Amino acid sequence: MAKHIGIVACSAEGAALCYRTICAEAPARMGEHCHPEITLHTHPLSQYMVHIRSGNWPEVAKLMVSSAGIVARAGADFAVCPDNTIHQAYDLAVAESPIRWLHIAEAVAEKAGETGFEKLGILGTKYLMAGPVYPEMLGRFGLESQIPTPDEREKIDEIIFAELVNAVFTEQSRLFFNGVIENLKQSGCDAVVLGCTEIPLLVDPDDSPLPILDSTRLLARAALKKALGGD
Repeated sequence: MAKHIGIVACSAEGAALCYRTICAEAPARMGEHCHPEITLHTHPLSQYMVHIRSGNWPEVAKLMVSSAGIVARAGADFAVCPDNTIHQAYDLAVAESPIRWLHIAEAVAEKAGETGFEKLGILGTKYLMAGPVYPEMLGRFGLESQIPTPDEREKIDEIIFAELVNAVFTEQSRLFFNGVIENLKQSGCDAVVLGCTEIPLLVDPDDSPLPILDSTRLLARAALKKALGGD
């Protein structure tokens, strides 16, 4: 019997991609039309943003724990959160959660280590890029990281919140992201983390200047592995 997956969502597009990935990839391992039970809950993104913008991570954690409680009461055995930014409150949330969690950056770091990458460029919201989530986790795996320039970070953040979370994906923004990735390549990065769960819906791995580490799908695959009895 597969374990029941709880998705603690924050923004709609990233959560939907995580959900779809689990459902799409499970049949290859479980049989036609089959996937683990999944329960998803999210508070409105607006509630998260009030606390993210003010740097109030304990309040972000309270929202995460609230969602974890809801999915747990629905039967979820463990939780995943397809949002990189709010992982800054991960330790606070896990400490109060009724169920275990998987960490999105750990799924990325494990894949990077398996693939042999050494220095990763990090793309995401300005809070994520300048925050501790990836430097701390990648450091545990002996991996280096680099973030874009301040001007690039501001533009990336603008695109995420004005476009991507609203399911707006433009060629102009795709080309901008590719330019940022090229700059990270020139500075010595050998792969790039798509550390906002909507970015994989914009950046095409076939024309990215660097190999990509898709945090959304990697988390979904880690959840599927966990649900089917993996470590």
